[in-house]
Amino acid sequence: MSNDTFLKACRREPVSHTPVWLMRQAGRYMKEYRDLKEKHTFLEMCRTPELACEVTLQPIKAFDLDAAIIFADILLPLEGMGINLEFAKDMGPVISNPVRSAKDIEDIRIIEPEEDVPYLLDAIKMVQGELNGKVPLIGFSGAPFTLASYIIEGGGSRNYVHAKGLMYREPKLWHILMDKITEIIKRYLAAQIKAGVQAVQIFDSWVGCLGPDEYKEFVLPYTKRVIDSVTDVPVINFSTNTSSYLDTIRAAGGDVISVDWRIPLDKAWSTIGYDVGIQGNIDPVVLFSSIPEIRKRAKEIIERAGGRPGHIFNLGHGIIVETPVDHVRALIDCVHEFTQTTTEVK
Repeated sequence: MSNDTFLKACRREPVSHTPVWLMRQAGRYMKEYRDLKEKHTFLEMCRTPELACEVTLQPIKAFDLDAAIIFADILLPLEGMGINLEFAKDMGPVISNPVRSAKDIEDIRIIEPEEDVPYLLDAIKMVQGELNGKVPLIGFSGAPFTLASYIIEGGGSRNYVHAKGLMYREPKLWHILMDKITEIIKRYLAAQIKAGVQAVQIFDSWVGCLGPDEYKEFVLPYTKRVIDSVTDVPVINFSTNTSSYLDTIRAAGGDVISVDWRIPLDKAWSTIGYDVGIQGNIDPVVLFSSIPEIRKRAKEIIERAGGRPGHIFNLGHGIIVETPVDHVRALIDCVHEFTQTTTEVK
């Protein structure tokens, strides 16, 4: 592989520069993506391997990134589970048959990825052929809590009344549901790895709505089972709004823990321990400031990493739609500039 700095950083090995990739790096902030989106729906793009491959490669062609991430969505397994999903205009994902009863949970089907998401696996193989060893390809899934919350709430949520209500009111049902979802995610990730991804990220974007005790009781065992099931490639454990209990997040596992901007990177790393890598952690909104400000804040984060092997530079969450493309390029380039030939900033 011509650029394996990302994989080396996942293993906490010395690198020639700090690797950088960006969550949602393939997306609506790029004109190339918007042009395709005028002709196809989001799900059409996910379910058409040629289109998913094209979108995955758009940022790799535009920027000097150190990893690609397959264009997909954490909700793609839902159809095979027997859950009706659509992406409504300006509303995001909408589930018409949310899971809220014992019967609903019983009816969830354990997916067979080769039958239920063959388009994703074909896209992975297609992307790997196009990358031809240029950079690694990352696969991903939702974490058990975030996926459970989506299917219980029926879409996005502010207070997670239905999901947390089930968790508190009927804990036995909650654990039955989480058992099923855990098995689904394990199969989903295993199929992506078999298809050719070289690392995976577990997205627990919603788990920050819980406190540490709830996380330990209702979430941690299931996230840990998913992560422990991955043995052949590095795993990135991503969550947001969890800076007050990162040690507990770390207990769920992962070769790399991804942190958001609500905690300084050096404090986060000392909390999770230096025996794992760390990913992050610039605020995506910083990309709306000036380029000098972007460079300043990127350098501060790199300095907090202290030249220690295992840092992967990323945002604390995904790129925002209106982000200026030139600012994305400036961030990527300055990370490489500040860390070239050594992980210490000069």
